[in-house]
Amino acid sequence: MQPRNDDHFRNGRFYNPDVRPVRFLDLIRWLRTRQPSAWRKWIPSSYGPKPAEWVGANQLRVTFVGHSTVLIQTGALNVVTDPIWSNRASPVRWAGPKRHRAPGLRFDDLPPLDAILISHDHFDHLDAPTLRRLRGRHRAQIFCPLGVAKLLRKLGYAHSVELDWWQTTECVSGVRIHCTPAQHFSGRSLFGRNRTLWCSWLLETPDGNIYFGADTGFGPHFRDIAQRFPSPRLALLPIGAYRPEWLMSPMHMSPDEAFRAHQILQAQTSVAIHYGTFRLADDGESEAVQRLRELGTQAGIDAGDPPAFLALDAGAGYDVAP
Repeated sequence: MQPRNDDHFRNGRFYNPDVRPVRFLDLIRWLRTRQPSAWRKWIPSSYGPKPAEWVGANQLRVTFVGHSTVLIQTGALNVVTDPIWSNRASPVRWAGPKRHRAPGLRFDDLPPLDAILISHDHFDHLDAPTLRRLRGRHRAQIFCPLGVAKLLRKLGYAHSVELDWWQTTECVSGVRIHCTPAQHFSGRSLFGRNRTLWCSWLLETPDGNIYFGADTGFGPHFRDIAQRFPSPRLALLPIGAYRPEWLMSPMHMSPDEAFRAHQILQAQTSVAIHYGTFRLADDGESEAVQRLRELGTQAGIDAGDPPAFLALDAGAGYDVAP
């Protein structure tokens, strides 16, 4: 693991440029003053239809599985992002954040995968049981930010591709994958905080550019990405786990901030992620989606100008316009 420069790495740890890190006392204050909004214990839902194995040239289909797990299909490849099919986002089965709804797709209904994108090492984004199951069924190449390959090797991925911000590699013929910045943090234990990098991803494909925002707070990295990769055909942007905003804003976007990111990127279509599956903060089960729809109405999205920002039901597929 060798960072390209020290603008986000020092003294053996990664950091967010120009962002004050959340302190332990901030977490204590939150725990003492929490005002969580309502979630149902379980959200009834049915599985979405089995996706096609492949889509044709110039087609782009996105299927929302839940949380930050999305199936992306283009004429060039099939990709899944931050896959989690487990009941808990946790190192153990008896504790930790539990699902409030089932994944939108059956695991066995996944089409053949060419690539798996991992954004960082948190349990709701890097789920060991799911990755082991995928390794047993798919010959997919896995991509991760710096420091995460060591963990993936323990899960059987001997040849994962590990990148720093702004590094690029080829996935399949005609498709380039760019590791792009995000504003977040990492760590799977009290002692491993920020020892590995976090990121977002940009897929440069013959069928258009696709941005996976993963897990991020709002920051200047969106303008940097937009300058290099303007107007992606599809952007996947997180909208949940944002309350209280005084604590969560360095690491998670609110719907309002996600809408600003959508506008800065000038995405032709954006699809919301990171909401409605795991209760990770104080916002309610449907609060983020309701607010996003309000913003869309205010901006006249229903009329088609500016471009759409959608919140899909778990299991729903959507064909993105050229």
